[in-house]
Amino acid sequence: MTGAIDPVTLEVIRNALTATAEEMSLVVMRSARSPLLREAGDLSSALTDGDGHLIAQGRDIPMHMGVMSFTVREFLKRVPKERLAPGDVWFLNLPEVGGNHLPDVKAIRPVFFLGAIRAFAVSLAHWADIGGAVPGSYVANATDAWQEGLRIPPIRLFSAKGPDRDNLNLVLANVRGADEREGDILAQMAATRLAEERLAHIFAEHGVATTTDTIAAIHDRAEAQMRTALSAIPDGTYDGEDWLDDDAAGGPPMAVRVRIVIEGDRAHFDFSATEDAARGPVNTTPFVAAASVFYVVKTLFGPDIQPSGGCYRPIEVVTRPGSLLDPGPERPVVGGNHETSQRVADAVFRAFEPVVPNLLSAGGATTSGLILFGGRRADGVWTTLYETHGGGEGARADRDGAPVIRVHMSNVMNTPAEVIEAEYPIRIETQRLRRGSGGNGRHRGGEGLHREYRVLCDDMSVTSMFERRVVPPYGLQGGASGAPFKVTVIDAEGHRSDLPGKANIRLDAGSVVVVESCGGGGYGTPDTDK
Repeated sequence: MTGAIDPVTLEVIRNALTATAEEMSLVVMRSARSPLLREAGDLSSALTDGDGHLIAQGRDIPMHMGVMSFTVREFLKRVPKERLAPGDVWFLNLPEVGGNHLPDVKAIRPVFFLGAIRAFAVSLAHWADIGGAVPGSYVANATDAWQEGLRIPPIRLFSAKGPDRDNLNLVLANVRGADEREGDILAQMAATRLAEERLAHIFAEHGVATTTDTIAAIHDRAEAQMRTALSAIPDGTYDGEDWLDDDAAGGPPMAVRVRIVIEGDRAHFDFSATEDAARGPVNTTPFVAAASVFYVVKTLFGPDIQPSGGCYRPIEVVTRPGSLLDPGPERPVVGGNHETSQRVADAVFRAFEPVVPNLLSAGGATTSGLILFGGRRADGVWTTLYETHGGGEGARADRDGAPVIRVHMSNVMNTPAEVIEAEYPIRIETQRLRRGSGGNGRHRGGEGLHREYRVLCDDMSVTSMFERRVVPPYGLQGGASGAPFKVTVIDAEGHRSDLPGKANIRLDAGSVVVVESCGGGGYGTPDTDK
């Protein structure tokens, strides 16, 4: 198939598809209501072929992208193509439908051209609230999936006639900040409409047959590139593990374990030895586990490979039902989405240490570092600040780690202090580097962040959901660990206390939340001659 398409046509169409996915993300950021989307960019965009296989993605969040390679295929198992019509936009958030956690809501538009479905456009956006027991929908003591918020099976919110107000009102009645949520929904819809327009132009300009054959060639070429990359890894069995701080319910650290078997141009990742499902919300889905694996493999061995369904063909990922990575649909998963996913990535990275130590970074701030504030402004409007915190990058064989960045599966930006103070009843008292937090080594780990939030309203809900508080970022090749994540609460009377990594509390005006994100691990035995 690849030989039937000349390389110039393939590159023109491939780049046009990627540019379309990139533009989708820009549409959401420019038109969304919530700062979480328009400032932090907690969103991702993707295109699939007519059968739901990924063909292009934006430069967004790796974990989102890996998950969305499954979303449309799982969606079509529940909503067959015969039910779809031009102008439809369906929304869903069920983790078991090619998903991750409830706040990440996907909008899916079938793209018709000359009477047939040729592709799908998918816009994923993290909603600042999806209902549930606490503002922001992160319930630290959740023990089942229904406590975490509104569960949305595939539901059509838009058709060629416009919004379906009955379905839309049902969703908005079950989330906080309905006006803001509706604005974000409209932004996702607009992004998929933009994709429909761009794809129609591509099909019209190049013809249906050529475009369809090119998409097939993209899959085939990506598969061949991935097989070449895997063939460069010595055949063998490689074991890795990493640890969650706890089960979010008072238990001890929990292990994520992987056994990797490389045979020629294929790779098998078996997570069966990972611990049983957690009591609290740090479980995750097999789709997230697979997304983490694809991220690591592409990062280490095939960074230039076009993300597509084809590059996943030589890779097999196995999870054990009933485990932390395959808990079933009734278990809570909100924190596992961005915490356990990164434990999976670190376990796989560490498994490959004997093969490619010079390509690896030491452990970094592989946690969202989430602190979530929910309260009312002076005008009575409900607000939810969902803020993630970068930390120190792990050092590498050839350099120190960078300070205060995102590493691994997260790629969101911080919300500027000026925006926080304009939008929320919060004042940023201090923002600086956390000096001395990077681990020692021949190369030092990067430094973490020190940021202080002063609460300006009464009865502010505060939620934490972060890792690397108990198990710090690890050093590599003899380097020292970085400083662990730490959050301190100073109440209005001046009393200080440590905030657990998974907690829901309420604070009054005048209280201060001090975030000290973790430093990166060091690399190599310290050079005493320096």
